Amino acid sequence: MAATAGASPLISMHSRPSHSFQHGLATLRVSGLKPVSLSFYGRSSLSFRMRPLPVRLQVSCAARPETVEKVCNIVKKQLALPDDSTVTGESKFAALGADSLDTVEIVMGLEEEFGISVEEESAQSIATVQDAADLIEKLIEKK
Repeated sequence: MAATAGASPLISMHSRPSHSFQHGLATLRVSGLKPVSLSFYGRSSLSFRMRPLPVRLQVSCAARPETVEKVCNIVKKQLALPDDSTVTGESKFAALGADSLDTVEIVMGLEEEFGISVEEESAQSIATVQDAADLIEKLIEKK
């Protein structure tokens, strides 16, 4: 929102490139990343340059297939699933019939198998086999 002391009316703007807004005697022009100025009665009272916001990237690497396979086997064992049941990286614990106690037991089994310690906060973010495998590799890498 842009405003100048004593200027009426108050001008507000939503970011939309290449548009011009006019209200009363005040004009606001926005054109991509070019300078923007506010003019009141023909006098420039404010000038600034719009810059793009920095982009935040999150890089995520999928766990190795061997890790995912081990996690699948542990999940099958902890949930007593039949040998012919399909468990993949995309399998959600809830969809496999796991309740909160089952999930805790799965995490304990993973800790024992991989020699890691999973914090409660991290354990609560695990919803799929892939989530568990990714967390395991992250924790192993930190060791």
